[in-house]
Amino acid sequence: MSNFFQAVVSAIDERVPFALGIISGIKGSSPQKKGAKALFFADGRIVGTLGGGCLEAEVRERARQALLKQEPAEFDLVLDHDFGWDDGLICGGKVSGVILPHAAAVQGIWRELARREQPRTWGVKKDYSIGWAAEPEDDEWLYRETVSPPCALWIGGSGHVAQAIAPLAQQLDFDVTVFDDRPALANHERFPLTTRLRVDAWEKILRDPLPSRPAFGVIVTRGHQHDALVLREWIHQPFAFLGMIGSSRKRRLIFSQFLQDKLATEEQLNRVESPVGLSINAVSVPEIAVSIAARLVQRRAELTKASP
Repeated sequence: MSNFFQAVVSAIDERVPFALGIISGIKGSSPQKKGAKALFFADGRIVGTLGGGCLEAEVRERARQALLKQEPAEFDLVLDHDFGWDDGLICGGKVSGVILPHAAAVQGIWRELARREQPRTWGVKKDYSIGWAAEPEDDEWLYRETVSPPCALWIGGSGHVAQAIAPLAQQLDFDVTVFDDRPALANHERFPLTTRLRVDAWEKILRDPLPSRPAFGVIVTRGHQHDALVLREWIHQPFAFLGMIGSSRKRRLIFSQFLQDKLATEEQLNRVESPVGLSINAVSVPEIAVSIAARLVQRRAELTKASP
């Protein structure tokens, strides 16, 4: 599942009863954050997570009771030594939340949230009803959340590194588009069916406008010349993040040439991360993909934290 709300829709379509558990608040240290969600089924299955260990086991039992009684419930758990000694769960914080055995009744809300076509705010009221939450916020809500479309990730190139990054990034909730001029590589035999492919002459596909939502760019083509070709166009696009694979020497050579030819300003070039990826001493293609994906997640979290 690319997002949790698709799992909710699937459970509804399969007519499998479930209770929705949500962490609505935390104080101090805890194994999960506010907004963590899980579906609890009568047979003990769980989709999603509230943090695992004894915390999740306790909520799972309460969810089972809520399903049997068909009654919603709230929980407040202190994660001290007495609560989780057997699992070593001694975070010391407090977790509060809600369990909703009637969540399937508002399937229209879940279907719209699963599509994620536009930002929508939903919530759980104090009477345990689920609905759209309009601004401004008031005290009638136990929990509120704004769900936005996934960030876009444009990958320039369709070689081994791109093929490793794309499925990983999609698991991490990026909407991925791969750009290349080689249909022999940029095809759905090498990329997931949910990956968008833009295959044509570079001069044509590099003129595509960015989507209105935050967009990330990673340049991993078949060589320095094509990396520079993509960078020449993408450096003028308002990416939230733009990175290019390669060594520090490659960066110096390309950047110096761009400045000499007046293809970009020093300020624009300083926004390009190259070598791209977190420094984890990556060597193999999968390791390189992990380092790049980790940097994308880190940058996305920075943007989210900076948002009002």
